[in-house]
Amino acid sequence: VYELKGIKHVATLKEIEIAKNLNSQKAAIYLETRAYIRSALSSLFKIDALDIPIIANPGEPPKLPQGMGHVSISHCNDALVVVWHKNKIGIDIERSDRKFNYQAIAKKYFFKTNQSLNKKNLDRSMVLNYWSIIEAAIKWDEGKISRDILEWEYLNNKNSIHHKKKKTNLYFDQFDLSIGQYQLLIKI
Repeated sequence: VYELKGIKHVATLKEIEIAKNLNSQKAAIYLETRAYIRSALSSLFKIDALDIPIIANPGEPPKLPQGMGHVSISHCNDALVVVWHKNKIGIDIERSDRKFNYQAIAKKYFFKTNQSLNKKNLDRSMVLNYWSIIEAAIKWDEGKISRDILEWEYLNNKNSIHHKKKKTNLYFDQFDLSIGQYQLLIKI
């Protein structure tokens, strides 16, 4: 987990060109997160950070060449988590103190797709947790939240999530890892 501080980092020429087409806030986040991805993978592969052959365009999952495994990232307003595995992987990080209307999110997305959720006992933490499971699954599947959120159904008792259209079952590991005010919620 990296703390995002708005620091300028070394970037490839392509990343600098991409950043020029983003607004200043998104450009800063883009360049900083890509630098941390490169740094993490540099340590893993023992390759100079600027030589990491990653394609990490804004709004798209980062990709490594075939045979180098898979990387997934998640960031909130001030932290980034980078994970690598030889197989596909998805991750989500959320601030444990994140403010959001959990009842509206649950009503809009989760009650429509998951009849097994207990509406009476649903609280902010459960909705944040469920959201994180869905977001990590979408990243694993290289999907889009806007398109895929209603397709994934959480199977309560099985640590499993199901994509209705694709008929895909995905088992996940879920853990809380408190690092200051951050809570790492999901790894699939």
